[in-house]
Parts: sequence; structure tokens; C-alpha cells
Amino acid sequence: MPRELIAVLDFGGQYSHLITRRIRECEVYSELLPYTISPDELLKLNAKGIVLSGGPASVYDEHAPKCDPKILQLGVPVLGICYGLQLMVEMLGGKVKATKRHEYGKTPLEIKDHSDLFKEIGNKIVSWMSHGDFAETLPQSFETIASSENCATAAIRDASRHLYGVQFHPEVAHTQNGIQIIRNFVTRISGCSPAWNPQSIIETAVQQIRSEVGEGRVLSAVSGGVDSTTTAVLVQKAVGQRLQCIFVNHGLLRKHEAETVLKALKDDLRLNLHYVDASKRFLERLKGVIDPEEKRRIIGEEFIRVFDEESKKLGTFRWLAQGTLYPDVIESAGTGSPASRIKTHHNVGGIPAWSEFKIIEPLKFLYKDEVRRIAKELGLPESIVGTHPFPGPGLGVRIIGEVTDGKLRICREASAIVEDVMERRGLYDEMWQTFAIVGDDMAVGVVGDQRELGHIVTVRLVKSLDGMTADWARVTEDVLEEISNRITGEVEGVTWVSYAVTSKPPSTIEPC
Repeated sequence: MPRELIAVLDFGGQYSHLITRRIRECEVYSELLPYTISPDELLKLNAKGIVLSGGPASVYDEHAPKCDPKILQLGVPVLGICYGLQLMVEMLGGKVKATKRHEYGKTPLEIKDHSDLFKEIGNKIVSWMSHGDFAETLPQSFETIASSENCATAAIRDASRHLYGVQFHPEVAHTQNGIQIIRNFVTRISGCSPAWNPQSIIETAVQQIRSEVGEGRVLSAVSGGVDSTTTAVLVQKAVGQRLQCIFVNHGLLRKHEAETVLKALKDDLRLNLHYVDASKRFLERLKGVIDPEEKRRIIGEEFIRVFDEESKKLGTFRWLAQGTLYPDVIESAGTGSPASRIKTHHNVGGIPAWSEFKIIEPLKFLYKDEVRRIAKELGLPESIVGTHPFPGPGLGVRIIGEVTDGKLRICREASAIVEDVMERRGLYDEMWQTFAIVGDDMAVGVVGDQRELGHIVTVRLVKSLDGMTADWARVTEDVLEEISNRITGEVEGVTWVSYAVTSKPPSTIEPC
């Protein structure tokens, strides 16, 4: 029997992935699925509960996304959130209309029933609203279980059919007791057991790898980061000596990174590691390339070419293991959701037709924080567990425009300074990522009493839980001053330093 699942059907809401994360915080497995999924597929996946996410559309729009109405007839508990509530109402014969007074932000909520969805929650809480429509008329047998000043149907229920809806967003931190509301739906209403934890994830992953690989040999791409290292250790637990790790230096690594990675993986973790310095060929292929997506495509394809060539020297390998995470899949529009592709991740684009590798991605349905917990359970050193995410294309996506020797040197040296300052000040572990960006913009400066035209370096310090959303770090002025003084004083060719203060969304964390 497959593991229990709470299926989140994605209607394009900005918080869709956050619903999935919150359910997993309740130690129940959840997956973000396209709203077009069939009822039969949901049953095959062993869905014990279904969540209809929010979304930007209005249900009465001509082309509004709608799931199969039979999903509401499966007998499986359903929770509609915002657009999901409105869709449920519309499909079951109720009426949704635009409200005269929109509700956005923190909104007091009066709870009228505490028997199931709002069990162990007080009579009044602050909720997070974001809607311009509301359920004016409820379908037959539905009742209101919570309301706000401007929305009489802020939470609704048909207990006999296990159908629930909330007009607010329990998944966001701004909603008081939001995680308890989600836990009530997941465990009390849907009846799921809290069995999604590091130990069970490891056991399942190892079993799946053994089943998939059989007696074959596996080549594992490693970079020294927590994702690829955790992947390699999981594969090693599954296949033992039939694992061969390969670390490719594409010339776009951080300062001293190759030496550090080799020591950690080979000496400390004692992985069977093969090192390839392919920096010249990568940089040669990137000459003249400006478009970010093209850079990512070239780097991803060249990785596969190197793996393919090196594997022939090391023996016969059918399988290639990669540390792909769930946010990589989502941002590359790999879920089939109405969300658009944000960027192509180098390890999500698929294998070129000429390659004979089959891919193993044991982490592809996990978020970064889940991977870190697994890494700790596996005994990986803190230097790997706590390291900041570093993109597979490396500094290639932190250099805006063409990758040149000069810009690569500046980006590498400036990023090393940023990380050094954050570590010495005890701020590194508070951050999700800290690095420097360089492009083609130039600015006049004064060096040694002489006018000099140099590059502008942008510093990026962000905080996040999973990389899907992020906020710029409000560090003190003296921290920024030290970073600026050191970069302009120590990195030749830099005259200005700026600080990026745009959150994700609307920006992405990496510039390219």
C-alpha cells in the first residue's frame, strides 16, 4: 500500500507550495499536483485528503481553472482554500459573486463551531485574507462555521460529505493557529497518521533506489552541497560499492571551493570520488552567451556530456543520481500547474536524447529544510548541512551577461568577502544565501586620487525557509559598510557596491 497522501491541487495561487509545506510540518506527506488530475489518479495515489488551493482567477470567469467535479464525490475529505472554497461552492450549486468590500491582510475571524476544523482553537483569531469574491449562497447541506466583518461565509462545512472551505489562508504565518487548522483537517478529518519524518523518508528512499536500480551501477553527481551529498549518501546506503561519485569543476565555483569539496567528500565522508577539472571547456562554451536561460541550458548539457565521457572511463553506468529538490521542479514548471516557468534548473531540464543515462532523484519531492533534517539523521557534518544553497550553474548565474574572466574574478572574490563578513559577525547561519552579483554596468570612482571606471557589484543577502519565497535581510549599516569597504578596497576593478532590497516575489533570489 502506498503511503498516505494529502493532495494539494494547484490552481496557481501564490501560497500553493506553502500549503504542501505546512501539511508536511504535521508529519504527513503532501504533494502539489495539477488541478487537472483525475479522480482515479488521486485514488491510486492513496489520497486520504484533498486540498483545493487558492488562485488568481474568479470562478465565474469564462476560462477559470476547474477540477473534475467527481473529485468532490470520492468520499475523501476536501478542504477548499480561498479560490478553492469558491470553486467548491460553484460546482455544488451555490453562488459566488464579487464583494463590494475586498478583504486583504489581517482580518479578525469569529469561529462559530469547534467540533472538527477549528477544534482546540479559540472563539476569535486573526486570519490572513486575500479575496475579492465571496460565497453569497451556499450549496444545499452546507453551513457556516466562521465569519468575518465583511464575509459571512469565511469558513463553511458539509460534515456529512466531509467537505470544508475557508476564505482565508491558514497556511501563512499571519493566520493565528493556522497550522492547527491544517493539522485538524489532516489528522482529525482525513485520519492521516503522523509518519512523515526523516527516518521514514530515508527508509523509503533507500528501498525505492534499490528497487529502481537493481544490480546496476550508479554515477552520482556531487558538488559538496547538502542536496547532492545527501543524495550520494542515500544511494550509497542502497547500493554500496556500486556507487561512483563524480565532482566536476566547471570553472564557475566559489573561491577555494574545489579544494574544500574534495576534502569533505573524499577524506571526511570517504565517498568513492572521481574529480574532473572541466573548467576550460565550460567557459569556452559560454563565450558570447548573454541570455540566462541559454547559459543554464549550456551548463546543464555540458554536465551530462562530461558525465557521459567520464563514466566510460570508469566502467558501465546506467544510472545518474542528482540532488534535484521540489522547488527546482516547481520553478521549472514541472508540476503541470497553471504557474509559469520561472527559470530552468540545470538538473530539471531532462536528459538529452543522445545520452543513455537514466535519472535517479531521491530528493525531488523534498524541500531544503527536509533535506537538512535527513542529512543530520544520516550523520553528515554541519559544514555540509548548514552550507548556503549554491546553484548548479555556479557563478554563471550570478554574472549578468557574458561570463568573462574579469567578471568571474570579481564575482568570486566579492562573494568570498561577503561570506567572510557574515561568518565573522555570526550572521551566516541566519541567512538563506549571501553572495555578490556583477554585470556590465560601470560607474566612476576615485582610486588613489585618480578617476577610475569600474564595475558595480550588487550584494544579495536573503532570508528564507525553502527558497520558494524570500525576503532581503535587514542587516545593520556597519555590516554593509564593511562589505562595501572591503570589496572596493580588495577587489580590483570595482568602484561601486549596491545592496539588493527586492524580495521574492517579485524577484528571484539568483539574478539569472
